[in-house]
Amino acid sequence: MEELRAFTKADFLNTPDPFEVVYATREDPFVHAQMKAKYADLARSVGVRNFTSLYADYVKQQNMVGKTVYVGNPTDFEGQELELNAGEWTADDSGVYTYMGHEQVCACVHPIMPVMRLVNVDTGIEKIKLAYRKGKAWRSAVIDKKTIASNNSIVQLADLGIAVTSENSKYLVRYLHDIENENYDLIPEKNSVGRLGWIGDEGFSPYVENLEFDGMANFKLFFESVRENGSYEKWLEVAREVRSNSIYARIILSASFASVLVGPLGLNPFILHLWGGTETGKTVALLLAASVWACPKMGQYIHTFNATNVGLEMSAGFVNSLPLILDELQIVSDKRKFDEDIYKLCEGVGKSRSNKSLGINRVQTWENCTITNGEMPITSITSGGGAVNRIIEIECAEKLFSNPKRVADTLKRNYGFAGHMFVAWLQEEGNIDQARDLYDAYYKILSENDTTEKQAMSAAAILTADSLITTLIFKENQMLKPDEIAPFLQTKAAVSAHERSYEQLCEYVIQNRHRFKESNNYDAVWGKFNETETMAYVVKREYDRICADEGFNGKALLSWMTRNGKAERSKDKLTKKARINGQSIETVALNLPREIADEDIVEFDEQEIFDDLH
Repeated sequence: MEELRAFTKADFLNTPDPFEVVYATREDPFVHAQMKAKYADLARSVGVRNFTSLYADYVKQQNMVGKTVYVGNPTDFEGQELELNAGEWTADDSGVYTYMGHEQVCACVHPIMPVMRLVNVDTGIEKIKLAYRKGKAWRSAVIDKKTIASNNSIVQLADLGIAVTSENSKYLVRYLHDIENENYDLIPEKNSVGRLGWIGDEGFSPYVENLEFDGMANFKLFFESVRENGSYEKWLEVAREVRSNSIYARIILSASFASVLVGPLGLNPFILHLWGGTETGKTVALLLAASVWACPKMGQYIHTFNATNVGLEMSAGFVNSLPLILDELQIVSDKRKFDEDIYKLCEGVGKSRSNKSLGINRVQTWENCTITNGEMPITSITSGGGAVNRIIEIECAEKLFSNPKRVADTLKRNYGFAGHMFVAWLQEEGNIDQARDLYDAYYKILSENDTTEKQAMSAAAILTADSLITTLIFKENQMLKPDEIAPFLQTKAAVSAHERSYEQLCEYVIQNRHRFKESNNYDAVWGKFNETETMAYVVKREYDRICADEGFNGKALLSWMTRNGKAERSKDKLTKKARINGQSIETVALNLPREIADEDIVEFDEQEIFDDLH
């Protein structure tokens, strides 16, 4: 080994000579390491404290001049994924440390290094993939860049098992910053995504090669559930059998495929809800829908509805183009909130929310179909028209499967093939246009019936998907027909929120007809009927109370009723004066539907009933 040369401070600061001596030994790693250590000590003895970083700059300059890349101060972790230039840091199996003056400072007591830079295709936000080792096994985690840029936030990495405390956090921040920027061209960069579905020019997640997942940790299992497993032939055999035996299951299966057509065809998101009693196979039907794309086990791709608003939005935004599948959807006690949740799913966009940094989180969006089941219909009488219009409900009055256990067991072992095939076909040139032509034809047929535009759009998407998969996947000729799905679609009248509210109000009045007699033994009179009982004069205060109790917008309903001949009004008010128990009072003059006014009413002796109760 060459004798140590007596360089001065001026030599280190003004000439390349000391660095050339060390650089000349680079072919022998052991000798090179020795020479770096010796000349670093010599530099410190003459008052130069930053020999390591100066030498790293010298190596970088030599790399720019030459054609090969040489790492001047390589990381020396056993089993490391990359060899990076550690710059002024010593990075080996004993940890990561450097000198500040004569004092040694430690950034981390175990190996840690950046191994990949991820750029999200949706947001452009960069994240970093850190590899670290405690013991013999390497682990990795994708971390927000802002987390490793702050002495305070980097302490969160302790939850992952990284040895960081408030004492060494600032050194770890500095080390990760230095080593990333020192090796920017050496660290591989990949596109990443935090969701499923169509991603513009990139293709369809997760089927794009070299596309990394950088989403929230609690969605990782969800993301990884979308994969192929088992035998395509076994899945196909069961799916063919189910399609041939049950129109309900066939519609659910087709809706799962239709979900990925919503975006490309420019449609509104919609909901398909299967409801009925227990033991009908509703949950197995969801397994069938999920098995098109992913592992259909509960908690992997299929989830429950009992999540917060934010959780529901995050899940919908995550699946994005794939179907959101929710098991055991139940009507909650707060019907107004429930309606808002349903309407939100069909709008395809979440709310803007601020974060802890007083910034605005990215608004979640989705273009898909939500498939649910439950024991009750979700288009309750208090549902607004907007929600009803976006839901196709199927009452499951009979068993869907002759052997549901066999179907479920097969689907849990064999899944994920058909969806991948369908998306690959859609990506071929001209096939989206073919799907659009089919959709337009089905939509035109369905629109000729007494159904709404949005109901026809949703049903046409399902028919389009069924037609395509019948040929592409199942290679059959029997396609779902418009008249087979039409019975499940809402009529225009049924979708009108005011029409539904008006009907319930009339039924409520008839059910409480004893409250509309001017003299009775009850505490309060709510109004009166006219002589022919074709009109009910409802005291305005009682009308407001009924509307509030039933979840109606009383003011909007009254305006609609007077415009559409469902209620009479005075010249300058939406209400009308009526004399009740000798007093003139403001009332809502409600015209009762003919079928209610003309029906035979069973009369009861109210005095006799009152006496019996008391």
